[in-house]
Amino acid sequence: MSSQETIIELRNIAKHYMMGSEGFYALNEIDLDIHLNDYIAIVGSSGSGKSTLMNLLGCLDYPSDGEYRLKGTNIATLEENKLAQIRNREIGFIFQNFNLLPRASALQNVMQPLIYRGTPLAERKKQAQDALAMVGLQDRISHVPNQLSGGQRQRVAIARALVTKPAILLADEPTGNLDSATTIEIMALFDQLHLDGQTLIIVTHEQEIADRCRRVITLRDGRLIGDAMNPLPAVGSNAHG
Repeated sequence: MSSQETIIELRNIAKHYMMGSEGFYALNEIDLDIHLNDYIAIVGSSGSGKSTLMNLLGCLDYPSDGEYRLKGTNIATLEENKLAQIRNREIGFIFQNFNLLPRASALQNVMQPLIYRGTPLAERKKQAQDALAMVGLQDRISHVPNQLSGGQRQRVAIARALVTKPAILLADEPTGNLDSATTIEIMALFDQLHLDGQTLIIVTHEQEIADRCRRVITLRDGRLIGDAMNPLPAVGSNAHG
């Protein structure tokens, strides 16, 4: 890690749900620190709490108990409108299904988060063009999603996540709908973003994706059971396993 600056602190986090008269914990007793420029995979079987943890980290949901501090701010104490501001300014989301506007061009899709931020049009265009260039799609800015391959659509989604210059990039099964060759391509892009200083958190059920990340957080039955560093790849290695 290039820095030990802590940007996320989770202390005794729990998320409790009621199903009729029965209660259960989707997450329980989670303690976790995430540092600047971490490159993390969150892994675990179905029902382990991966998606619940992703939603909490992304400020899409509140914990039932415990404390979540993002850059020192206690998220649990914030009103919804303040939470929405933090999502827009600090967190970039990448989804398995891309979540692109089907009739909007790549450029318009990437500009979308900047509209919510109130960025002037000329500036929005420039920042979106720069983000698309970062992911190698500067020649596809006027294409709509159905004119793009799956890998290109995911690159547009990554550019949209990057355009706000977020503190954290959260990716939920980002290669789940991609073939193996395109998966390698997208993971190479994540590797480069990490080298450029971006903090990345990837939820995945694929071992080769977890092996690519620098740090692996393992959940089971809503509890954190593992937090390990992967060995650094050999210099010049482009293996994805």
